[in-house]
Amino acid sequence: MKRDRNAKDAKKGPTSQLDKNKAAMNIICNICRQQFFITTKAPQLEEHSQNKHSKPMADCFPNFGKA
Repeated sequence: MKRDRNAKDAKKGPTSQLDKNKAAMNIICNICRQQFFITTKAPQLEEHSQNKHSKPMADCFPNFGKA
């Protein structure tokens, strides 16, 4: 009885965390095309640009902070 009512209300299918993670990655390095989460802070992006490319952050992420 109760199980049938709950099953009727819960017709929502399974959700994938991977799909949500892909949607949250919208910061992209212009040089190597590596993706970063939208919540990534400037120091992490600066570290990436210095360690991987030896370039300033503005070259790797020209659109960061312009929203």
